[in-house]
Parts: sequence; structure tokens; C-alpha cells
Amino acid sequence: MFNTIDHPFLVPTDGSFSLKQSTTSISSSKTEKDIKQDLRQDQKDLDDLQRLLYAHNQFSVLLVFQAMDAAGKDSTIRAVLKGIDPAGCQAFSFKQPSKEELDHDFLWRTAKSLPERGRIGVFNRSYYEEVLVVKVHPEYLAGQRLPYQPNISDNAAMNKFWNDRYESIIDHEKHLARNGTIVLKFFLNVSREEQHRRFLSRIENPKKNWKFSDSDLAESALWDKYQEAYQKVLNTTSKPWAPWYAIPADNKPLMRHMVCEVIRDNLLQLNLQYPQLNDEDTAKLQSYKEQLIITE
Repeated sequence: MFNTIDHPFLVPTDGSFSLKQSTTSISSSKTEKDIKQDLRQDQKDLDDLQRLLYAHNQFSVLLVFQAMDAAGKDSTIRAVLKGIDPAGCQAFSFKQPSKEELDHDFLWRTAKSLPERGRIGVFNRSYYEEVLVVKVHPEYLAGQRLPYQPNISDNAAMNKFWNDRYESIIDHEKHLARNGTIVLKFFLNVSREEQHRRFLSRIENPKKNWKFSDSDLAESALWDKYQEAYQKVLNTTSKPWAPWYAIPADNKPLMRHMVCEVIRDNLLQLNLQYPQLNDEDTAKLQSYKEQLIITE
């Protein structure tokens, strides 16, 4: 079964990760121009690997992106997929569940959007919302019509409820890994100060006004609760077969380059191969070649 590569921002699988001690900003000796050039090479490498992934036809790739508002999920996904054959990738954004989605278990709406073999699938937010946003807002559970509704005032009952959801997620991802889906999860780790700078940019730039909502500030006010929820998620669900990477997100060009690099390096270790013809089929190629009608 797939095991991830090591990386400076790989979340350990032993539960020792500390979000408070993790950095949101790193610097580089390279110029921004050089970083963007490196990213363009990564994009080309990733395009080549996706073509090989499709021809090999045994693995699929699932990229999961989670972050606080304004961390750069959308732009990072665009950067990662830029240059890849559109037929070889698919992206889904998961927001508030619909009535139909609430008629199913919490994994259903994402499970039906999983990538098939040979393709790269991207989840912009995911089933992890159910142990992040819903954990910060447990009152949302009342609308999920659960058959075993926990009492949100009972700490012991709620701890068991969340632990059950973590277990479901871990089992789900292990099942995917066993069956050839490479699960790579990215937490874009933005600081609150940088988040507010980006909010300010959305307010001051008329072309970005539409991206700002008063709910963004309301959720930002719950920053500590979200950090606690992310801490638990990252420590509980980072596994060798479905790792989390906590990527510093204050510097967008570096963040995008690192994400693309992580995906590329993980795919490189799969030893993907183009299909090889047997001797009989190879021998037939000369005969097929002679039947082609080509005018010089």
C-alpha cells in the first residue's frame, strides 16, 4: 500500500503535531520570479505524470484541500492543475450540504465524486468539514436528521461522536488506499493577521468585493476554536497512506510551489510505467505499418 514521502511539513502520524508551533510563513533565497519558474517546471512534470498515470491505469489520485477562509485554496488548486489535460483531472467544491446530501451519510456526497483510475481528483473542502465546521458549530447537527442524535451539552457523548467520525474517515481513506487511490491532504496554514490582510484587499478592491462576506469575519472570530479542531483532525487522521501536509500559506507563490512539488514527488515513487506490448503484438506492428497509406 502507498506510503508518503518525507517532507519538512508532513504532519507526523504519531499524534505529536503542534499547530501552535508550526509556521505559517517561510522565506526563500530565490526571487519570486525564480519560484514561479520552478512552479512552471513542476506543472510540466505533473502533466507528464498524469499522462503516465492514465496509461498505467492502476492508480488514481485524490487531493484534499482544507484551510481557513482566504488561505488560498482556489488559487492553489488552479496553480496545481494548470497545464494538465482537462480530461485527466476533476475538481469539486463542497459547501453547505444540500437536502439530498443530508439524506445520506456524511461521506456519501464526496464518495460519489471520487476520481477513477488514471485521473487526479481535487476536493476543495471535503468530508473533513464534518469534523471542523460542524465541530465548531455543533448546532448544525440538528439539521442532519441523525438517527442517534448526540446531546451537544454532554461532553462525553460529543467526544464519542467525534471519535466515531474520525474512525469513519480513517477507515474510508484506508479503503481507498488499499484500492489504489493515492490520498494527499493539504492544510494551508495561514496566519490570522495574513487572513485579515486578504480580507482588507477584498474590501478595498472592487473586483474582489464579491469574495467578501460578513460571515468571513464571524468565522474568523472563532479562530481559536477552529485551530483546536484542526489540531485534532491533523493529529488523528494523518496516516502513512493518507498523510496531511501543513503547508505555510502566508507566502502564496512558495505555498503553491511546495504543494505541486509534494504531489509530483509522491507520484514519482509509484514507478508508473507505460503498457508494454508482448512479443507477438510488437511483431505485428511492422505489418500494420505497411498497411498505412501516406502520401509523401
